[in-house]
Amino acid sequence: MSPALKTLVPGIHTSVQDFGRAGYRHLGVPTSGALDRTELRLANLIVQNPAETAGLEILVFGPTFEVLADSVRVAVSGRGNSIEILTPSKSIIPAWQSVTLQRNHTFRVNLSPNVMCCYLAIEGGLDIAPVMGSLSTYSRAAFGGLQGRALLKGDEVPLTLRCASDKEETYLPRPPGNEAEIPIRITWGQQADYFTKASLEGFVAGEYSILPASDRMGYRLSGFNLEHKHGFNIVSDGTALGAIQVPGDGFPIILLADCQTTGGYPKIATVISSDLGSLARRGPGSKIRFKIVSIKEAEAIARQKEEALRMLENTLLPVGQNADLDLDALYDSNLISGIYDANNLT
Repeated sequence: MSPALKTLVPGIHTSVQDFGRAGYRHLGVPTSGALDRTELRLANLIVQNPAETAGLEILVFGPTFEVLADSVRVAVSGRGNSIEILTPSKSIIPAWQSVTLQRNHTFRVNLSPNVMCCYLAIEGGLDIAPVMGSLSTYSRAAFGGLQGRALLKGDEVPLTLRCASDKEETYLPRPPGNEAEIPIRITWGQQADYFTKASLEGFVAGEYSILPASDRMGYRLSGFNLEHKHGFNIVSDGTALGAIQVPGDGFPIILLADCQTTGGYPKIATVISSDLGSLARRGPGSKIRFKIVSIKEAEAIARQKEEALRMLENTLLPVGQNADLDLDALYDSNLISGIYDANNLT
């Protein structure tokens, strides 16, 4: 029997994603890949994989798996998330920490209520053939990943390793903080002059909500209604990850990993690359505000973020080594499954 994780419960939308397939947009093929590359990179670090190794992207509600391998080492990303070992005995492994599970063990990935997106990294990666240089799933065209779709009950996700290495378990003592209240930084788009002055001002002054009609292709927003100067149709031109296009109804759409490669709506702005992960972690119902930065500032932010990530990677420690508790992360964790009445305990 080939080593695998058997899907007992698939979750809302669990798919194989890596850093995406570059170099095919001129053929109409989206980049796809992880909505939040930073979290995938750090989850891979904890199980000691290369940063770009494909893992499982989990949206909204987590999956449950059975281990069909001699052993497997896994880690989950995300503030307040956890791996809940169900059998042979119950225990909770917090996010940003690796754990090795044995054959027939079952486990569930739990997402914090305020987290939209996280990643399960598996030591050694997945034994799946790449499509156009990537394992990423592009479900709209049904290719990549596992049969070109999100996981279904009964799917066996093939693993590269039959058993985990004998390396120590590791964890990040100071994982990334909560960014839910930080404005999403943007640069003005190539068609910003297609909008009225009042619309440009209202766009950055107002607050928007992410609508339920959102997916990996794009986040639809409600909030301040934008007015086009001379109509909303343009000659279709190239789109970019993070571009914010505005159709005829005046409500913005932020293009994400599975977005189309060309579009015929004016693009008012673009989310800077450094903030795409923060955006992806905010799900439907989340409130967002925008902050304008220059392209030069965006480049400086990207360099600073990369430097901070490299410093963070150097803090990885063996499990059990003394470190101060991250109380904020502990308070955010989903450690209980209900509320108990002390007067009615039996």
